Amino acid sequence: MAEKDNSLMSQNFIHDFIDEDIAEGGRYAGMEVHTRFPPEPNGYLHIGHAKAIYVDFGTAQKYHGLCNLRMDDTNPTKEDVEFVDAIQEDIHWLGYDWDDRFYYASDYFEQMYQFAEELILAGKAYVCQLSPEEMSANRGDVNTPATSPYRNRPIEESLDLFRRMRAGEFPDGAMTLRAKIDLASGNFNLRDPAIYRIKHQRHHRTGDQWCIYPMYDYAHPIEDALEGITHSLCTLEFEDHRPLYDWVIDNISCPNKPRQIEFARLGIDHTVMSKRKLRALVEGGFVSGWDDPRMPTICGLRRRGYTPAAIRAFSEANGVSKAASTVEFSFLEHCLREDLDKSARRVMAVLRPVALTITNYPEGQSESFSIENHPKDPSMGSRTVTFSRHLYIEAEDFMEEPVKKYKRLSPNGLECRLKGAYVIRCTGCVKDEAGNVVEVLAEYDPDSRGGDPADGRKIKGAAIHWVDAATAADAEVRLYDDLFSDAAPDAAGKDFLACLNPGSLEVLRGCKLEASLAETQAPASFQFMRLGYFCVDNKDSKPGAPVFNRSVSLKDSFKK
Repeated sequence: MAEKDNSLMSQNFIHDFIDEDIAEGGRYAGMEVHTRFPPEPNGYLHIGHAKAIYVDFGTAQKYHGLCNLRMDDTNPTKEDVEFVDAIQEDIHWLGYDWDDRFYYASDYFEQMYQFAEELILAGKAYVCQLSPEEMSANRGDVNTPATSPYRNRPIEESLDLFRRMRAGEFPDGAMTLRAKIDLASGNFNLRDPAIYRIKHQRHHRTGDQWCIYPMYDYAHPIEDALEGITHSLCTLEFEDHRPLYDWVIDNISCPNKPRQIEFARLGIDHTVMSKRKLRALVEGGFVSGWDDPRMPTICGLRRRGYTPAAIRAFSEANGVSKAASTVEFSFLEHCLREDLDKSARRVMAVLRPVALTITNYPEGQSESFSIENHPKDPSMGSRTVTFSRHLYIEAEDFMEEPVKKYKRLSPNGLECRLKGAYVIRCTGCVKDEAGNVVEVLAEYDPDSRGGDPADGRKIKGAAIHWVDAATAADAEVRLYDDLFSDAAPDAAGKDFLACLNPGSLEVLRGCKLEASLAETQAPASFQFMRLGYFCVDNKDSKPGAPVFNRSVSLKDSFKK
């Protein structure tokens, strides 16, 4: 029996079922736990898939078992090798691997076809010539059974027609192969569901070899059985499909009998996770692509600066249950903030710069300061920054007519400390013809270098971050907010595009950064002191022209 590693994934109801199954006398006693992750390659993976990956791969890891990666490519309409490659990259980035167990549903097309003929010969499937509209009209209701005039078609006739369907003799929609189960079933999934349809469409792997394709509810259990999957873990919408899953397994000659277990999918506010809607955002130009940092896709989150550890922590903290729920996006941000707080180097950057001139500091002179890269982790070392008469500070760190409790620079004489450098006192400002402040004037205390002043006086003003004008690097910084202003843009009856947040992206140009950041390469992440966590954009940054994305603000808005 497989030994669990309880240091990994927390125990949940799925593991309780597995424990029963692999115990002595259980249905999988003595067998290796074997799961699978079966994405459809018709789009990029999103944060909801990250939970499924965590459940599938994490469960296998917990039991020292196996997890396969299988592309569900039974529908060639929107499938593409681009998505296949992206899916593999995302799973590897999250920290999981499938070794040599990488499969496609299309690997089994011939076997699926042979099983279909097996069902026909057993009198458990028949060719139906109802159109999709007619099939829907004959579906019945809770009090009325479904009907099909072709249900009692002779086995030989169904077999002949099915083979001719495969040979391409009939157009799309002319016929389906239906499982012969129960037209009066209270579970509509069992009312003789279609298991094959005609689709004259080129497949990204098999080309024009096939013009009939299996339906997911028929293909999926066969794939699991052929691969020796013990536990087929899927989201809750497949619970009503489980009787059909079991019916397929019980009525074909494959010896393996996987068990399907369902769990609640992940819901997050202020976003959508339908691939159809995400595709609409991309194709409609509402975002820059699948990897737009506002998107809930894994590649978008990666580009924004999310870490695998943060996403895994988010999945673990949300747990696995049968109860559907919606999680606040702020909790995902909280998990990222917790991770980056430990690993991100602290640096200084000025996003909305205004010039600061230290009027009593000699022109042409400069000096260096050593600043710790992380105040809680000495092993991260320190860095050197230069200081001179001409600096940049944030525009919001000066107010000519300060409001009550304002503790930054203003002509009121309040002392402030430039982080890691000197104490300064504002003496005035310079304005342009429009009355805008273009330069703040201040004097420094030469005896206050680095640490607290020698005279022990208290500095009531804020500690202000800054950069040296002579060595500062120019950069573009992108500030991201929720893509949707509505907390539930995915709700029934809503036009999700009408819920888009017009302020979801703010682009700042001419930002001033410490010189060391000029040539930084992705995927480096930093804490810009007082501003938040930022990462180098892995797509638009160029040597000497860095672009930084704000991953998350410093303020933790998550309410426990």
